[in-house]
Amino acid sequence: MNQELVAEILALPVEERVRLVEAIWDSISAVPEALPLTQWQREELDRRLAEFEADPEAGSTLEEVFVRIRRGP
Repeated sequence: MNQELVAEILALPVEERVRLVEAIWDSISAVPEALPLTQWQREELDRRLAEFEADPEAGSTLEEVFVRIRRGP
């Protein structure tokens, strides 16, 4: 990694660094096959799916999740 570039990035104001991180993440997420799941992530997704399939009523709707998020801690 180019250390001069890293130093320039770190010298940017926080708001600009956040925008840069967002742009980098957007470019990464545009190619999902370039970032395969880890074994742990795959196992966790399988576990959650099995839990949901065993009792679909135990989950929350998207609307319920948004209500909890908006309500806060």
